[in-house]
Amino acid sequence: MKIALFGTNFSENFNKYIQHLINRLESEKIQIYIEESFLIFIENKLRFKNKVSIFKNHEDLRNKVDILFSIGGDGTLLKATSYIRDSDIPIMGINTGRLGFISSIAPDQIDEAVNDLLKKNYKINKRTLLRLDTTNNLFKNKNFALNEVAIVKKDTSSMIKIDAYVNDEFLNTYWADGLIVSTPTGSTGYSLSCGGPIIMPGSNNIIITPIAQHNLNVRPIVINDNSIIKLKVEDRDQLALVSLDSCSRAFDSSVELTIKKANFKISLIEPQRNSFTSTVRHKLMWGIDKRN
Repeated sequence: MKIALFGTNFSENFNKYIQHLINRLESEKIQIYIEESFLIFIENKLRFKNKVSIFKNHEDLRNKVDILFSIGGDGTLLKATSYIRDSDIPIMGINTGRLGFISSIAPDQIDEAVNDLLKKNYKINKRTLLRLDTTNNLFKNKNFALNEVAIVKKDTSSMIKIDAYVNDEFLNTYWADGLIVSTPTGSTGYSLSCGGPIIMPGSNNIIITPIAQHNLNVRPIVINDNSIIKLKVEDRDQLALVSLDSCSRAFDSSVELTIKKANFKISLIEPQRNSFTSTVRHKLMWGIDKRN
């Protein structure tokens, strides 16, 4: 088996857990691939007994590794998708961040997680992504998002105006600080903090959630994920921001945005003891009410 490690900076408190992960993988004769900048971060903190392979981009992993471990929070896992793309390499998220909805394996569960992998005692959860097309090819070939596409105002206290169309039918003009177009995976992220609903993965939906809308009767709306959304933005300063998960670009009012379901999905590894409902229940502390 060949496993890739991708991560971002983490606290020294997690060193012993990640060292244990490395030791465990090496003891199982698993060949380790590690992302170049992550290796630079850990090389003076952690030890490898065996030689590791280095990867720099998605082509270095395609058809070469079986699984990718994302070490960090949800933001790290979102960044990891740029190395996976349409290769269908499954991702397992080890949470060294904060809340961790999609990066849900706690550091003290690493042994169990590795055991589950070796025994193939896990589920593959296919997650939908969104694709953004713009008239000026703003994101080039990295134009996909696992969580959301967000349009927000830039360097101004004024609202922006966003005309939204679904399948070429006018939906609404949003006067707001911005607009979020979210997948079910992203429904527990930015969209949730703006009043959007939690959507179960696999429900084949997209959520459109306004950010600090001026008209209080304008609410989030859930649509079918086969829909095509077109957005036209007007901003007094003639410049707004569009972000795909954590990657942002500025654009002007002449740019039209088209959002639709991507033609590939990301595979998340879900241990048998974990599920979306149990993760939400635990992370949001549902059931804490003493009557339960």
